[in-house]
Amino acid sequence: MNAWQMAWQHFYRDWRNTELRVLVLALMIAVSAVTAVGFFTDKIYQLIEQQGAELLAADFVVISAQDFPDEWSEQAQIEGLMTAKTLSFPSVILHEDDTVLTAIKAVSEHYPLRGQLRYAISLDAADAITDQLPQKGEIWLESRLLHQFGIEIGDQLSIGTQSFKVSGILTYEPDRGGFFSQFAPRVLMNLSDVVKTGLIGEGSRVQYRLLIAGQEQALEKYRQWLTPQLNSAQRIEDLNDAQPELRSAIERADRFLSLAALVAVILAGAAIAVAAQQFARKQVDASAIMRCLGATQGFLLRLYLYRLLLLGILGGLLGCLLGLLAQMGLVHLLTQFLNRPELPSPSVYPLILGLMTGFITLFGFALPPLLKIHSVSPLRVLRQDITVTPPQVWQVLGLAILAMSVLMLWQAGEWRLALTFIIGTLATLALLLLVASLLVFSLKHLRESTHISWRFGLANLSRRARSSSVQLTAFGLGMMALLLLAIVRIDLLNAWQGRLSEEAPNYFAVNIQPESLSDFDQFLTQSEIKHTGLFPMVVGRFVAINGRELDVNDYDNPRAKRMLLRTFNLSSHATLPADNQVVAGEFWSAGATQELSVEQGFARLFDLKLGDTLSFLVGGQSVTATITSLRTVEWESFNVNFFVLGTPDLTENLPRTYVTSFHLPNEREWSVHLVRQFPSITLFDLKALMQQVRGVIDKASLAIQYVFLFTLIAGIIVLYAAIAATHEERLYESALLRTLGATRGQILAALLAEFMTLGGLAGLLAASASGLISYVLAIYVFELSYHFNPTLWLIGIFGGMFGIGLAGLLGTYGVLKHPPLRYLRLS
Repeated sequence: MNAWQMAWQHFYRDWRNTELRVLVLALMIAVSAVTAVGFFTDKIYQLIEQQGAELLAADFVVISAQDFPDEWSEQAQIEGLMTAKTLSFPSVILHEDDTVLTAIKAVSEHYPLRGQLRYAISLDAADAITDQLPQKGEIWLESRLLHQFGIEIGDQLSIGTQSFKVSGILTYEPDRGGFFSQFAPRVLMNLSDVVKTGLIGEGSRVQYRLLIAGQEQALEKYRQWLTPQLNSAQRIEDLNDAQPELRSAIERADRFLSLAALVAVILAGAAIAVAAQQFARKQVDASAIMRCLGATQGFLLRLYLYRLLLLGILGGLLGCLLGLLAQMGLVHLLTQFLNRPELPSPSVYPLILGLMTGFITLFGFALPPLLKIHSVSPLRVLRQDITVTPPQVWQVLGLAILAMSVLMLWQAGEWRLALTFIIGTLATLALLLLVASLLVFSLKHLRESTHISWRFGLANLSRRARSSSVQLTAFGLGMMALLLLAIVRIDLLNAWQGRLSEEAPNYFAVNIQPESLSDFDQFLTQSEIKHTGLFPMVVGRFVAINGRELDVNDYDNPRAKRMLLRTFNLSSHATLPADNQVVAGEFWSAGATQELSVEQGFARLFDLKLGDTLSFLVGGQSVTATITSLRTVEWESFNVNFFVLGTPDLTENLPRTYVTSFHLPNEREWSVHLVRQFPSITLFDLKALMQQVRGVIDKASLAIQYVFLFTLIAGIIVLYAAIAATHEERLYESALLRTLGATRGQILAALLAEFMTLGGLAGLLAASASGLISYVLAIYVFELSYHFNPTLWLIGIFGGMFGIGLAGLLGTYGVLKHPPLRYLRLS
């Protein structure tokens, strides 16, 4: 019989082996954590790749802050291409005494060129695919707008200076994207009706999109004709960069969630290492017998490697299946941000990723002890004092760290991020392990002053100090992550909101046209509403530094890329705003021209310094000026502030609108009154926006907590691995105690004391670490006041005591089922 055949025979018997059951279970959790994230993100990538044209509603799109020349559409039609236009902008809609900030989208005929619209004729009706669009004088709304206004299909709704009939409920549009449009409810209208609303004026912040679709050859020819005519404020999006916001968000989510899942893999690896060490110890006698029967060291080595391989395949496949089920939770939590009615099926890649993760984890953590079994001497059958030399600590840790480094580099996609994560993870684990060891050591001094059951429980923890410290670290890490996301996040958000003054601006007014400026200012003055200043705002593109044209591909920082791709708000002011402070150079004096003051963070982002010249393209005009000062900005004041502020001459002859912020004491009454008086002005309700942002953060945090639940489960498996490793020892202890007169209840109480103490210490460790991180974030990162929250410690300590206490008790309850005499004789 060869080694492979014998491995198969052992494989069917291995299920009776507790250590191997723990090993397979740990492997399942490691693989499922990775594949749950993998299956979800793979679906999104499949969506982007397979439905790229639908995400654009075209084969490619030209994006601009200004309307396109008619020549562009005419040339496309000459080439045999289909065209359509869309125009998007934010606006406040007023109905009776309610105002809602919406994302309006006006579309021309033939929209969409790719993909399909879906709408419903009533709130109770099922939605359906349609090739129709809102007729002139009609609009389609998202259902939440109908609920907010309490209106029905057929009712009238005012947008700007025009009234429209609500004729349908928009349920799906293929090319919806962008941060703001995910927050604000959508209004779909006919492009020919936009002028009637009076909302679009010179300098208004709008986005025009020219949609193009057709045969590939004609598309390429048209693109070659169009590209030389684009200015730096215009860009083309095609199938390769469809929905860049979505692609960028998914890439970041993929990296973050994958690295978060690797924390569970590390803890599962610890459980695998403990289980493999115990399994190897039990296999020494069997290996010695096989050596006596003629098995060579090479045969034994192949036998155990094959057995490990079979267990890896089993655990990996079960983990992939569990991951496929678990990803449904992520889909439920995160797909609301994607505006997709359904996602495509994932590819085979997550399965490969899961199996590879499983094998790397398994062999990285389980191989060292198993590699020693084959060297057992045949004399072990006759002399039990002959043992196998256990692997050195550096061998075990070295191979485990190597395995984790490979996985982290693979998941991170770049060595800098991987190295940072590796160092951070190892430092965190080392610090937690050190503190855990000190906590376990301190138990020795508490035993004498406790009840006898607690004394036995604490003695068990102290006697198995190394195992107890590892378990404390595992549970502490998992609980710390959950406490940070569930409680500390809320504390920091509350602290930030509590810092805001009651008189802080709660509304922003934008799109104030120059001809309405004096009337608007007079209205606020008569209403005794104090504003923070009326700032001119021009919308353009940041195009050059010191005459060198900027290329988005020259920057690795995602924030810098976004700054170059999006429209840029430029303003001017004669004096330094109150909540700004100059940190380098000097702010200009009266009469200065062609000077800029740049926010310090923005300057760092683009490596700007005093004396540099910046160029912007605004409405086809080039604006260039010199940096004469750098400043810090108190953004949380909610006053009007800008990254780049210029001297008044810079915006004097440019198309511009005005912006301001103010505090409305009676928000509902005054906002309605103001919108009625100035329908073309867009009001941003900061309170409502913050609530929406907080809702998004809450939902995203739930997804992260969902992934970190695998970490907590992996910690429980570490506990069971440690219990399995000490099972025989616990049987003997139980038998001895019962022989000496201890009752089952006393032994049960001692076990409960042991695991409740372990859970309480883990909760204390997690809560303390979370509290420390919360303090550092509050004081040094966000510059907030720190408030001690006892809930953090109460949930951590008591949650750990009851959760881990119950899990440990269930895992060890079996030691009380066997008669003491049997195990005393065996010993």
